[in-house]
Amino acid sequence: MKKFFRKAEFGFAAALVSFGVFAATSSASAQTVSHSNQFDSLVAQHPIHFKHNSGSAKPNAVTGVFNPTDIKKAYGIDLLNKTGKGQTIALVEAYGSPTIENDLQVFNQQFGLPAANIEVVYPQGKPKTDGGWALETALDVEWAHALAPDAKIMVVSAKSASINDLLVAEDYATSHGATIVSNSWGGSEFSGEASYDSHFNHSGITYLASSGDNGQGSSWPASSPNVVAVGGTTLSVTSNGDYAGESAWSGSGGALSSYEGIPVYQSNWTSVVGSKRGIPDVAFDADPNTGVYVYTSTRNQGQQGWFQVGGTSFSAPAWGALIALANEGHSQSLSSSEVLNKIYSLAGTTGSTGYKTNYHDILTGSNGYSAQAGYDIVTGIGSPIANQLVPILNTK
Repeated sequence: MKKFFRKAEFGFAAALVSFGVFAATSSASAQTVSHSNQFDSLVAQHPIHFKHNSGSAKPNAVTGVFNPTDIKKAYGIDLLNKTGKGQTIALVEAYGSPTIENDLQVFNQQFGLPAANIEVVYPQGKPKTDGGWALETALDVEWAHALAPDAKIMVVSAKSASINDLLVAEDYATSHGATIVSNSWGGSEFSGEASYDSHFNHSGITYLASSGDNGQGSSWPASSPNVVAVGGTTLSVTSNGDYAGESAWSGSGGALSSYEGIPVYQSNWTSVVGSKRGIPDVAFDADPNTGVYVYTSTRNQGQQGWFQVGGTSFSAPAWGALIALANEGHSQSLSSSEVLNKIYSLAGTTGSTGYKTNYHDILTGSNGYSAQAGYDIVTGIGSPIANQLVPILNTK
């Protein structure tokens, strides 16, 4: 896929790259598929845009960058009496970050957040250090904690960015207590991808994936019907920090799947998706020009410290944190299928009471496809009105 730059001053750490099209050698489920050498040559990258803040520019001193208080207020998260207690958010990262625990402490101290319950694991042994993935890891960890501060954070660091290794990390998270698994990585769809979709289909676990940052186009695993695919918006707030509107971010990945058929939960939207799985399902702020603060002391392109970061790499763990809030206090955490069915059933159809109450329907902007009333293949159903949506998401 082509690289996308919103503005020249933003670096693009990595585009979602093409995996190439290949034929699956097995029709067995993902649980039993033996990863072939073919997977080892497929490398995922993360959708992230960043800008380094100069050493003299401290957080809250840069106009147009959101801190945790800003994001919570804009989406109504601050009105919830929930913290994600009892939940485990697993963040699957290639390479991870050797400084993530220290970096999270700096982030917490800056924004007055509580200490985190964080576990960093290396299912295949400690990998080499990669500055771009370290920034991605910092983004995911710091913001999952910021929005669900009492949830346990499990950082599952794959030994490389190969799909083989990332799926090993995915399976580790599944079998070691995760209730939410967020994936800020992916690549172009491929023939036979459905054979691997069951990696993301387990009772009591919600899987999420970024839809990509290259504009119009589909990606896997976001295209999996077992995954909550999260697209991106440009968020606007008032001078008081209240929600003022969103438009579709031009970089937000979105399209009709080339290989996955329409899931039942999208049946209200056949006029948009036809017989194919539409991507994404939902959206959240992602435009780097309305980006968020991230701290990393692992150098990325020679720079360390505070960064302004955007991309659907932020949107996916943000929605993961919302699922953790929804799960809090329930004996059974939500599975992907339960979340997806609830998201779409609560929305109903365009203009319904449920739609207006629970979601910001994004009506403007384009990624090549235009946002429109109701479901669209740039922002999905829309972004959350969290104080309305979260309390009913995990009701039967």
